[in-house]
Amino acid sequence: MNQSYNVIYEGGSGEIVEKKSRFIAHVFPVHSEEEASEYIEQIRKKYWDARHNCHAFVIGPNNETSRCSDDGEPSGTAGRPILEVLQGRGIHDALVIVTRYFGGTLLGTGGLVRAYSQAAQAGLQDSSIMTKQQGRKISIKTDYNGIGKLQYIVGNRQISVADTRYGEAVEMDILVPEEEVASLTKEITEATAGKAELDISDELFFAVLNGKPIVFENI
Repeated sequence: MNQSYNVIYEGGSGEIVEKKSRFIAHVFPVHSEEEASEYIEQIRKKYWDARHNCHAFVIGPNNETSRCSDDGEPSGTAGRPILEVLQGRGIHDALVIVTRYFGGTLLGTGGLVRAYSQAAQAGLQDSSIMTKQQGRKISIKTDYNGIGKLQYIVGNRQISVADTRYGEAVEMDILVPEEEVASLTKEITEATAGKAELDISDELFFAVLNGKPIVFENI
């Protein structure tokens, strides 16, 4: 099954103030419950004097693991809203921790839900988020007569170019979403009259961040 989902490339932080209560959000990329627990413990130690350190995390391509904690706030007013922000943004493999310093004024359940949701959004706003997609790396070797056609096809389809090497022939490595592999290889073969040599990799996952392709070592 083809998969495409959003992940955190680099976590960030954000803060909001609601009726003198400070809500400080931290976002981390995580791939296991153990890793999430380590970050939660780090934040608890850093903000040891805070009233609450609430969190939520989602792990896996299909969010196979998801957890949330209100950490002493009224049930359903903190962890669940943070989790719903992650799910609403379609983000996977991520942990959001929101620390609250109580300002002396009770916010009520509705106010807490809004505050924790807004803090989580602020943390995500400061993070680098990218779309991780299933695909293949295709290495193409062609002569200089074929490079123009190849560049046109790649540009027209907005395919990510990982590397281009110029020697006696031209070699180009491209990252292609799984659903485009068959049609793209057919188009390249036809455009170069079968002269281009194509080497298709095993399945991999990749993303593009600020125009730069990134290949993941694991799913």
